[in-house]
Amino acid sequence: MRFSGLRVLREGLTGNKGWAPHWRDPEPKAEYDAVIIGGGGHGLSTAFYLAKNHGMTNIAVLEKGYIGGGNIGRNTTIVRANYYLPGNQEFYSHSLKLWEGLEQDLNYNVMFSQRGIINLFHSDGQRDAFVRRGNAMRAQGDDAILLDREGVRAHLPYLDFENSRFPIYGGLLHARGGTARHDAVAWGYARGADERGVDLLQNCEVTGIDIENGAVRGVQTSRGVIRAKKVAIVTAGRSGQVAAMAGMRLPIESHVLQAFVTEGLKPCIDHVISFGMGHFYISQSDKGGLVFGGDLDFYASYAQRGNLPMAEHVMEAGMTLMPMIGKAKVLRSWGGIMDMTPDGSPIIDTTDTAGLFVNCGWCYGGFKAVPASGFALAHLMATGAPHETAAGFRLDRFRTGRGLMDEEGTGAQHNLH
Repeated sequence: MRFSGLRVLREGLTGNKGWAPHWRDPEPKAEYDAVIIGGGGHGLSTAFYLAKNHGMTNIAVLEKGYIGGGNIGRNTTIVRANYYLPGNQEFYSHSLKLWEGLEQDLNYNVMFSQRGIINLFHSDGQRDAFVRRGNAMRAQGDDAILLDREGVRAHLPYLDFENSRFPIYGGLLHARGGTARHDAVAWGYARGADERGVDLLQNCEVTGIDIENGAVRGVQTSRGVIRAKKVAIVTAGRSGQVAAMAGMRLPIESHVLQAFVTEGLKPCIDHVISFGMGHFYISQSDKGGLVFGGDLDFYASYAQRGNLPMAEHVMEAGMTLMPMIGKAKVLRSWGGIMDMTPDGSPIIDTTDTAGLFVNCGWCYGGFKAVPASGFALAHLMATGAPHETAAGFRLDRFRTGRGLMDEEGTGAQHNLH
């Protein structure tokens, strides 16, 4: 089933009764060539690119709940490629290019909007850091424009420019950045993978990983034993728990990150805006709600909810930056589980167990990385060699100390990334 403007018009005029389910609900097979644990954005994109790029179709994606019920549906939908360090730069640049062709690739509207991202700076030191970052972005081949105070005012006249504590000095504009509809990304990849023969097994919780003679042989699940010679752990904030089933201890901590959305408003915020001193970021959804968030809750947790002190902190930052949102009613909040690494950069690699792969440690960068993450992990699983854009995301860098990528410059402290 392909989507087209004519098909949408015809269904709209006939009660939308002709749509078929986007993907099958198959029974598990006894054995697959590869099993992917985790039916979120990264797991689904891995399955899609394994089938599309490498011709592997005897694949199962195992999701303990429902497709798209984890972090892929619990984020602030921001897409960007404004990273500074080599290793991260190439990867997120590649991811943004994949985003730009994703709707055509999937034949699915993921509502990708390149509305532009403006990162504000509030001191001379921050300006210098943003100049370096902008130059690095442009050298990589991505876009970056340094705005002075009046340049920011031309784009964002509603900010509080006279704030005495955090005056706005300027901003870095990344025009190709923007947002996408998180649910649609999951649905699009799920549909694309299913069309290519991948089995999406919902309500299929992994309870154990079978290993014999140093090699993976399959998984134990709530729907029976499934054999496979290749197994990938792609479970975001739960990666540490799943890896423990294979006797592994990953160098990650899981923290809660809250996000919020207001009632629907008339269009008022055209860009994605990041407050450099308050770690506050905001955009407006297609339904009119203001979607925003801030810092982690700063304690380790697997709960998909946050605490009120951090909610208050985020609201304070928002009011400091743009008092105009003060009367908007907050409809709801949610929490995602962030798997934080010591250097703030992700892990896509093999493990000491033959046939077992891991994809985790996405910190704040998980949603924007969905296309390139699946692309790179699929390449690694199919060929045995890391993709060039993810060559730095090795697991052993935390054992040897070589190749660490501290993007935030905050040292080996998980919750600061």
